[in-house]
Amino acid sequence: MPKQSGLGWTALGVDDALGTLRDIRNDVHEFDFSTPRAVQDTTGVDKSAMERLLLLSDFQINLSGTFNPTANASHDVLSSVSSTDVVRTVSLGIASKTLANECVFSDYALTRGSGGEFTWKTTGSLANGALPTWA
Repeated sequence: MPKQSGLGWTALGVDDALGTLRDIRNDVHEFDFSTPRAVQDTTGVDKSAMERLLLLSDFQINLSGTFNPTANASHDVLSSVSSTDVVRTVSLGIASKTLANECVFSDYALTRGSGGEFTWKTTGSLANGALPTWA
């Protein structure tokens, strides 16, 4: 497969409070995610360069989008973030590759901009200790 742009995501879904995966691609206008690993410095005093061990894996996603109060759209999915401690599946898909993780969301921030735009941001972090793996 050739190199690909970030256009044409086939999946960007988040579970609602009842555990139903909802496609919110149409409301999301920007997102980033990472799968970092913790690192332990193990450099001895006999070395002139760093030695490190890879430790635990993690996943984090930041989503931002346009307010949409339609049933099963982004507001329905995210408005319960501050009142429930539900673990939610986040599913991403592009170019026949998928990445799904169980996450907790810590915020659902709404902003009314000076030009009249009404947008939201939220952050999800890995919740279940499962290794983030592309399929």
